[in-house]
Amino acid sequence: MDLEAKGGLSSASADGGGETKTEQKRSLPPIVLAKIERNRQRALILRQARLASRPYPPVDPGGNIAKLAPKVIDTGGGFFLEEEEEEVHEVNKVVHQPGPVMEFDYLFCEECGKEFMDSFLSSRFDLPVCDNCRDNEEKHKLITRTDAKQEFLLKDCDLDKRAPVLKYILKKNPHNTQWGDMKLYMRPQIIKRSLEVWGSEEALHKAKETRQENREMMKQKKFDKKVKELRRAVRSSLWKKESTAHQHEYGPEEQDEEDDMYKKTCAICGHQLTYEKM
Repeated sequence: MDLEAKGGLSSASADGGGETKTEQKRSLPPIVLAKIERNRQRALILRQARLASRPYPPVDPGGNIAKLAPKVIDTGGGFFLEEEEEEVHEVNKVVHQPGPVMEFDYLFCEECGKEFMDSFLSSRFDLPVCDNCRDNEEKHKLITRTDAKQEFLLKDCDLDKRAPVLKYILKKNPHNTQWGDMKLYMRPQIIKRSLEVWGSEEALHKAKETRQENREMMKQKKFDKKVKELRRAVRSSLWKKESTAHQHEYGPEEQDEEDDMYKKTCAICGHQLTYEKM
């Protein structure tokens, strides 16, 4: 009874695990399921090709594999050793199994609704749109990483770490080939990511206006600082220090009868010069 109970529990757990894997597989997007099926079919074809290309041992007229003479090895110690003979199998007829029937999970184009196997947008950006409906000018336009960050106020973490990570393609910089490669993103996916970050278009516009006002304030402060420094430089250039010494211009002599002293007063600075006569 214990063994039967254990066997029942193990089979039930195995069934439960299978159902869990099946449910997980069904929860994947159609694009991912299509890629998994294509990879599985390619692996089966490669396996059949490898099996078909393997060489077969020689067969005698009776239909059996010819026995090969054992290989003798000189041990160098005065005796020889024979390698063990390989196991001989009887082969009546070599039959190649037919290749598997390939059944692809076709994708449906979001624009025209037609089935297709693969396209540039589906393979590079996981976007189910066929090559005939691809619009490089407007709807499926590409945008650089720098423009995406400036126009939609996104950060590096929004593009590289926020799930799901946005896909991109690399392209040589047209301005200078020695610079690093450009990262090009799909513009609709960038717009969708910006709405996830900011919540709505109104919040994005307000953030843009606030950032623009802060930039204008910073520019005005820098301009005022430069004007102030320019005025200070102009004032310092106009001020000239007098290098010549002051010369007094005394007025008429005055006598102080009490002290019997004489004095003169400078008409410019008011300096008084006192002296006595012998």
